[in-house]
Amino acid sequence: MNFFRLLLLCFLLISFNAFSQKEQKTSFQVVPLGIKGGIDEKNLSAYLLAPVNTKDFICLDAGTINTGIEKAIENKTFKVSTSEVLKKYIKGYLISHAHLDHVSGLIINSPADSSKTVYATEKCMEMMENHYFNDQTWANFGDKGVGFPLKKYHFQTLNVNEETPLSNTTMTVKAFPLSHVNPFESTAFLIKNDDNYVLYLGDTGPDSVEKSDKLKTLWTAVAPLVQSKQLKGIFIEVSFPNEQPDKFLFGHLTPNYLIKELHILEDLAGKGSLNNFKIIITHLKPPAKNIAKIKQQLKSQNDLGFKIIYPEQGKRFEL
Repeated sequence: MNFFRLLLLCFLLISFNAFSQKEQKTSFQVVPLGIKGGIDEKNLSAYLLAPVNTKDFICLDAGTINTGIEKAIENKTFKVSTSEVLKKYIKGYLISHAHLDHVSGLIINSPADSSKTVYATEKCMEMMENHYFNDQTWANFGDKGVGFPLKKYHFQTLNVNEETPLSNTTMTVKAFPLSHVNPFESTAFLIKNDDNYVLYLGDTGPDSVEKSDKLKTLWTAVAPLVQSKQLKGIFIEVSFPNEQPDKFLFGHLTPNYLIKELHILEDLAGKGSLNNFKIIITHLKPPAKNIAKIKQQLKSQNDLGFKIIYPEQGKRFEL
């Protein structure tokens, strides 16, 4: 009898372990090249995203590129040269909006880069063509726009709510508009690989302050993916602590507003749907005391039970 009980116990332990491993299986890898908002030009928004076990990265925004790659090499995240990561690993760029803290790395590194695609919505692409890659502020490394196009980059305009393949990867992207000091638009990117998804939001203000319904529309679109556990995580900004007055938010979120927005998402996806769900906090603005305050406020206000991830520049993690 004891032998059969032992056998049953072993079977249950093996089954539980297999189930746990299945539950913990990751789909994407992330290498942050830059994580902050604000004045730190060595560490501005840029996140490499690829399916696990591949080197086919797309760069989500491009505030800091070269320094971030160097940091990743220091951390042994990459074991090749900075040039090889830039030219071979990064297959393209998804630009949420054309503010310099999200595009300066793309501009500065363009002479050393290889040919690839830059994806953005129409308004964002027009700003980059007219104000940056215009043969005046910077050489036109694109294949359209003003001046003489050098055709290193293919500028591909994304249509909102339309799934678009990301060249030289197995991923696709769907763009959603965000309000970043209404009527200026930013973008959220829903990236898909197989049946798994990641959601990345560029800078955004809360609907209540922006007098907008763009976040509500986005939450409605992704709620079924949260419910089915196909959405592996959400990258979303929190730029200021709760003490920041609404009139000085400039199209950004505080811990209070993030929690309010995530409650709307949970209402749509079902009670408890965000428990242990991964929320990756981006665009924390210096000084350090403000960042510490934001982290404390998020921890104390997290009544939904989501898992908070604070990316570190150059340190790989999985979703």
